[in-house]
Amino acid sequence: MRYISTRGESSAVGFTDAVLGGLAPDGGLYVPETWPTLSRERIAAFASMSYAEVAAEVLGAFAGDEISSADMLAMCEEAYATFSHRAVVPMVQIGPQTFIAELFHGPSLAFKDVAMQILARLYDHFLGQQGRKQVILCATSGDTGGAAVEAFRGAKNVRVVVMFPEGRISEVQRRFMTTAVEDNIACVAVSGTFDDCQTILKDAFQDKVLRQAVDLAAVNSINFARIAAQSVYYFTTAAALGAPARAVNFVVPSGNFGDAFAGYVATRLGLPVPQIVVATNSNDILARAFSTGRYTRGGVLPTFSPAMDIQSASNFERLYFEAVQREPVETARAFEAFRTSGVIDIPPGALTYMQARFTGVAIGEDETLKTIVSTLNETGELIDPHTAVAVAALRHVILDGPTVVMSTAHPAKFPEDVAKASGVQPTLPRGVANLSGRAERFDRLPGDGDTIKAYVRAFAEG
Repeated sequence: MRYISTRGESSAVGFTDAVLGGLAPDGGLYVPETWPTLSRERIAAFASMSYAEVAAEVLGAFAGDEISSADMLAMCEEAYATFSHRAVVPMVQIGPQTFIAELFHGPSLAFKDVAMQILARLYDHFLGQQGRKQVILCATSGDTGGAAVEAFRGAKNVRVVVMFPEGRISEVQRRFMTTAVEDNIACVAVSGTFDDCQTILKDAFQDKVLRQAVDLAAVNSINFARIAAQSVYYFTTAAALGAPARAVNFVVPSGNFGDAFAGYVATRLGLPVPQIVVATNSNDILARAFSTGRYTRGGVLPTFSPAMDIQSASNFERLYFEAVQREPVETARAFEAFRTSGVIDIPPGALTYMQARFTGVAIGEDETLKTIVSTLNETGELIDPHTAVAVAALRHVILDGPTVVMSTAHPAKFPEDVAKASGVQPTLPRGVANLSGRAERFDRLPGDGDTIKAYVRAFAEG
C-alpha cells in the first residue's frame, strides 16, 4: 500500500511512513493511493468475529505487507483488551431500527480510545524496528488528548505534548490528561480555541527545522491510521445488523470530521451505507457546507458539547480531495485559500458527490439538553451532550432502514451538564472513580506558535 498527499507535492510513502509522519511535508493529508476493498462475503463474516479480529483484517488491508497478519492481530488483541466491555463497541436499541453504538468503554471513556490504543502499538512496533524516538504533538478539543495520554504514557520511544484550549473543555476531560505522572507526558493549556491549537499544530509540522530536530509526529485524526482504525466499528456494528445484505445508516456527532470520514472510508472498502448524517452543534461549518456548498469559517462558540467546538474541520480536506476526483492542485488551491480567507466555495460536481453520501444537521443548545432528558425518559439511557446532538439530528432527517448513532463519550465526562439536563448525576466507572482526587500537572502558554514550538523543543531535549 502506498499513500499520497491530498496536495500532490510530496512523494508517495508506505504505511509506516504515513503513520509516523502524520501530516505530509507539503501540508496535505495522506490518503491511500488506491482504496483496498473487502468482499461482501468477508464483510458478512465479521458478524461472527471478535472486534480485534475484524480490526486486524481492516487495518491489515491498509498496512499491506508492512506488518504480518500475526503481528497485526497480536497488537489488536492487546489494544482492545484495555476496554471494559468484552464487545469493545456494544450496541443498545433506543427505538425501532435505531441503535446507539457505545464507543466509550476505553481507558479515557471516549471514542478516541478505539483508534489511539492501536495507534500506540503501531508506533511501538515501527519505532522499535527503526531504533527511533519521536515527539508527538497533539491538539485536542477534549477527548483526543486524554486518549493519547492513556495510550502513550510511559512509552520508551515517544514523548507527548498535548495542547488544549484553556477553559473550553470539561474538568473530567482535562484531568484525563493533566493527572498523568509519567515523565514522557507534557500538557499545555493554551489561551484560545481548539482551532488556535490546531493552527499551531499545522504550523509546527510545516517547520522543517523543528520536525527534523525533534522527529515530530502527530496522532490527531490528520494521521490516517486513526481514520482506518475508526472505520472498524462501522463494519462491526453494520455486520451485527445484517450488512452487507442490509444497508445501515449512521449518525455521527462531528467536529473535526474524522469520525464521519471514517464511515466514508468504510464505504470505499465495500460497506453499504446509504447516508452518514453529520450532526454538529452551533459550530455548524460542516452542516452549512453540506447544505449550502459554502465551507465558511466563523467564530467558535462555547457549547455543552465542547469536543465539537470547531470551525475548521481538518478531515474535510480528505473528502474534498475525493469529491474533486482526487485533483491535488485544486485541493491545494482551495485549502490555501481557506487558510487566508476562511472560505471555500465547493464546486457543484463536488457538492453533488458529498450530498449523495452526507447530510449535515446543526443542533442548538436547548435541543441538546432536551434530548438528554427525553432519551432518558423514553429509553432509560443516559447520554452525554455530544451523543445528544446526534440523537437530536435523527428528528430532522428521514432515513430508510436500520440506523446507528455513534455515542462518542461516557456521560460522566460531562457531569455538570448531564445533571443539569436530566437531574441525574452520572458517575465515573469504577476504574477511574478517583480521578478528581489526583494531582494535576500542566503548563499555561499563550496561543502563539513560536512559544509552543520552543516549548516542544525544550521538552524533547529535557
